[in-house]
Amino acid sequence: MQYSLAVFDMAGTTVADPGHVGQAFINAMAAAGHPVDAETVRPLMGYRKPEAIGRLLGAAATPALIERIHADFVQSMLHRYRHGPGIVALPAAEAVFAHLRAHGVAVALNTGFSRDIAESIVQRLGWQSRIDAFIASDEVPAGRPAAHMIQTLMARLQITDASAVVKIGDTEVDIQEGRNARVGLVVAVTTGAYTRTQLRSHAPDRVISHLDALPGLLDLPPLPEVQSAAPEASR
Repeated sequence: MQYSLAVFDMAGTTVADPGHVGQAFINAMAAAGHPVDAETVRPLMGYRKPEAIGRLLGAAATPALIERIHADFVQSMLHRYRHGPGIVALPAAEAVFAHLRAHGVAVALNTGFSRDIAESIVQRLGWQSRIDAFIASDEVPAGRPAAHMIQTLMARLQITDASAVVKIGDTEVDIQEGRNARVGLVVAVTTGAYTRTQLRSHAPDRVISHLDALPGLLDLPPLPEVQSAAPEASR
């Protein structure tokens, strides 16, 4: 299969997340008088953030409360991504971007964050010239698991065949998004919120431990620096 587009998630997939996202959720919820713990937050990673907040609030959710908590979350994340330590590309991410583009595969990012947070990440890492497009959940009618972000990226990059698209992410909702967009390959990676066992339970096409395994799944040559590495991708 000749792939034309790889759509990567951001935090936990291509960008290191040393607990920033979960902690920002926990802090914003606690400040509003609705404490939650990390294990409660974890399953909601990858969702559009106002939706995640609404799910955390449950019966207490109101539009005004969701907006207030989300605004607090956004300000915390903007500060962390603009000024905080540990905001780096995950191992091999940038090399994989370059390798895919050199072999005719466009590289795009999507995220459950809002556009301002996504832009802060791209700018902090200097990725403007390393990717072909990126999109945030507040730019489309519905975030993950809906297919809108992938479909919009396809339209922007003039790709009409969803089977020529691969989706890569670290959460259940990334997998669901790929399925809903009917992409040709859904790849889960264990560098973020979910373990291999947890990811396998949501039936991606493949699970990998590191992004450097991705070229092999796309029938591309391996990255130059890992040509001797044994394949480790699995179903």
